[in-house]
Amino acid sequence: MKDNSYKSSTEKIIKKDMHDKIAEEHQKGIKSLMKILGDIFVPIIPVIAATGLFLGVKGCVFNDNVLSWFGVSTAMIPDYIITLVNVLTETTFAFLPAIICWSAYKVFGGLPIIGIVLGLMLISPILPNAYDVADPKSGVEAVMAFGQIPVVGCQGSVLTAVFTAFIGAKLEKKLRKFMPKALDLIMTPFMVMLVTFLVIILGIGPIMHIVELKLVEIIELLIRLPFGIGGFLIGATYPLLVIAGLHHTYTMIEISLLANTGFDPVITLYAMYSFANIGTCLAFLAKSKNENARQTATGAMLSQLFGVSEPVLFGLHLRYNLKPLVIMLGTSGLGAALVSIFNIQSNSYGLSGIPSYFMYLYDGRQFVLYLGISVFSVVVCFVFTYLFGVPKEITEIVTS
Repeated sequence: MKDNSYKSSTEKIIKKDMHDKIAEEHQKGIKSLMKILGDIFVPIIPVIAATGLFLGVKGCVFNDNVLSWFGVSTAMIPDYIITLVNVLTETTFAFLPAIICWSAYKVFGGLPIIGIVLGLMLISPILPNAYDVADPKSGVEAVMAFGQIPVVGCQGSVLTAVFTAFIGAKLEKKLRKFMPKALDLIMTPFMVMLVTFLVIILGIGPIMHIVELKLVEIIELLIRLPFGIGGFLIGATYPLLVIAGLHHTYTMIEISLLANTGFDPVITLYAMYSFANIGTCLAFLAKSKNENARQTATGAMLSQLFGVSEPVLFGLHLRYNLKPLVIMLGTSGLGAALVSIFNIQSNSYGLSGIPSYFMYLYDGRQFVLYLGISVFSVVVCFVFTYLFGVPKEITEIVTS
């Protein structure tokens, strides 16, 4: 009996040790992934945040609801001013895959210049623009390779850019191990760019395109669900689409709704996550004692106030143990469910955050309800993130 008892106890200890080891390895894997994502996106946050401020100013000034107070409209703004402003507001996001690919390529250990060229290939003007393909009124369609594979640009696709950098950098490092030095300077970049581009544009790219088309069908179905269920699901999942770079799939639906009804309820649903993000930033500012984290939270919040969420998503949510992300997704879903129940919808297409309020001035009830639910989303996300989401390692002052 003693031997069996000892054996049983030993087996339990061994199983427990194995379980702890597996859990520890899993945790290391998650933390390692978070570190990689942080290393990729933190260096590009400043330009995204600055672009967010440009977009915010444009959204506030170039808004017919605001300009009407002064007896003018956007149609009266000179074309050259619009052109110059668009350069400031659109360049970063137009070339975002190239910027991400450059940063990721460095993280994965490749030659950065190859990374940025690969990124530029993803958004080459020679390829059909992804946003135009998503717009049924543009008349632009994907090019069909071999009669079956849709070829389209990767505008706004974050995951595709990261995959491109990963494949390219890994292939480059393998090639350099056996490539003769006399050929390395030319043949390694040649092989890397050729193979990586073909794999992405004929493999991963078309898959992402099909995923985007299916997402449109799902979104249309969700909008019609009653009792705020569809609103909750859209609000809770939209931030994940932003992370993946698939959020431009909403463009087709929004343009169609505005053209046919004059209103856009979809932007109201996913706008709630921007207010939840503001709550996240406030919680980090209130509780964090880490100066770097506070600086990131400050810059991210300024950007989010004017409708650009990437600094919050990549600088805070994906960088710190995912708890803030889960809280934000739940809050975003709750806020979206409420605006769905009250049937709140904008009369134009624009940014979330502060500029979004101007899209509801056409009706006093719509504006008051939108304002109340947005503030509610900020408060809820702040409270829960402050209590449960801010990681312990940045709430303590480290003394050496």
